[in-house]
Amino acid sequence: MIEQVLTGKNLLRAMYQVQKNKGSAGVDHMPVTKLSELMSINREELKEKVRSGKYLPQAILGVEIPKGNGKMRLLGIPTVTDRLLQQAVLQIITAKFEFEFSDSSFGFRPNRSLHQAVIKAQGYINDGYQHIVDIDLIPK
Repeated sequence: MIEQVLTGKNLLRAMYQVQKNKGSAGVDHMPVTKLSELMSINREELKEKVRSGKYLPQAILGVEIPKGNGKMRLLGIPTVTDRLLQQAVLQIITAKFEFEFSDSSFGFRPNRSLHQAVIKAQGYINDGYQHIVDIDLIPK
């Protein structure tokens, strides 16, 4: 599967997605705008480190952001290179396993949201279901 992750096409898609997401620089202070340059210079070296198991993710940059209740939440910001590899893996894993998930599953899935899950739950309530065991979520 690692070879699928490291194909040029997959890495290019991952690079575009990371750039599209923007985001802050990690501990290496490299902005996402420099990702194209990094990939053109160091792509083969990066791929070889991943293949050989010598690639080590960098430490995350910890930043505190305010929560709605007045408290703070720690947010971990990975380096742009780590985000690129995470995105590349995500793309392959999603393509391989997404079809196996139940249609009723909403957590961390493409084109699914918390809002949609709430609407689905409200629909069950409106249909008269009172307990989760009343809902046939598992295909027979």
